[in-house]
Amino acid sequence: MDFNMKKLASDAGIFFTRAVQFTEEKFGQAEKTELDANFENLLARADSTKNWTEKILRQTEVLLQPNPSARVEEFLYEKLDRKVPSRVTNGELLAQYMAEAASELGPTTPYGKTLIKVSEAEKRLGAAERDFIHAASINFLTPLRNFLEGDWKTISKERRLLQNRRLDLDVCKARLKKAKAAEAKAACEGDTVPDFQETRPRNYILSASASALWNDEVDKSEQELRVAQTEFDRQAEVTRLLLEGISSTHVNHLRCLHEFVESQTTYYAQCYRHMLDLQKQLGSSSRSTACLAWTLTGSSAREATRRARSLSPIWNCSAKQPLPAPACPAWAGGWSACLLSCLLVTLLLRVGIRLTPSCPCPWSSAVRGPSPSPASGAPICLCPLSTPASWLL
Repeated sequence: MDFNMKKLASDAGIFFTRAVQFTEEKFGQAEKTELDANFENLLARADSTKNWTEKILRQTEVLLQPNPSARVEEFLYEKLDRKVPSRVTNGELLAQYMAEAASELGPTTPYGKTLIKVSEAEKRLGAAERDFIHAASINFLTPLRNFLEGDWKTISKERRLLQNRRLDLDVCKARLKKAKAAEAKAACEGDTVPDFQETRPRNYILSASASALWNDEVDKSEQELRVAQTEFDRQAEVTRLLLEGISSTHVNHLRCLHEFVESQTTYYAQCYRHMLDLQKQLGSSSRSTACLAWTLTGSSAREATRRARSLSPIWNCSAKQPLPAPACPAWAGGWSACLLSCLLVTLLLRVGIRLTPSCPCPWSSAVRGPSPSPASGAPICLCPLSTPASWLL
């Protein structure tokens, strides 16, 4: 118990002298041992590496997990040394919603079929995202976190020890300086010849004994200074070696960065491939739907043509000669465009809108006939170039 109390008192005394030295240095009242320029550069490089590693680590975590509450939860699981539970990605959750919507709205409908296809693609995207997050966490985040929690803590500990050794060294230097000044002062006082006629000649004896005491104090301070200098040099060398290891840390981080880029490239390539396959599937489905709609439109046009023949004398003309070939380029579209034009003409005839031939192609001159109704009184051009805007007055 006595030993512990003595050690505690000694540690308290050392802490007090260090605090006094540090305070005096801040106020410019004490000298400070400066480190060499190379050592200062190593310290600045280590600090910069630590700061940027923290920023890169935090932003990468935000990239992989944008939800802050989820990041806090994962952090707590890691601190408690517990396994982080698997979490559903946003893509997988969207795929689940689309699949449920397709089953409820009808999986056989065009919309339901498309929902199922998109949900499968989103599910694959979610699985690719999960693999990317896992690979990035193992190959990139873990080495950065190990540096901050391992190597940097060791460097910080050794730097604190070096700071304490430097304070102890400066305290010994200040103590030795004061002891030498006091010794010189005592020596000057001791050189004065005493007056033995005085009633109290003990002043000379006290001066001589004080000079001897200051000599002992100087010897003791020099011994403490040598010990402090040795400890400071040893600690400075240990810290220098650790700081020079930052170069190997940069090499390790460079390798991890390459792996992160490789994982990200693989992830985006998978996403592009999945979306390209989905686009092809949706494109083929769109063409099938368009063909079906075109077939239905053609059927309606044929029915409208049949009805137009029964209503309009144009279709009952007695001309035996074949009609001249149409010269307008719209006929390259085939008979489907013609049937659509016939359907539009029939509807206009139904409502009694007056029509005028505005197309100069031979087709309009070949099919002129009597007016289909008393209200119109003008021939009709069935050429597809005669748009509805050109027919309306």
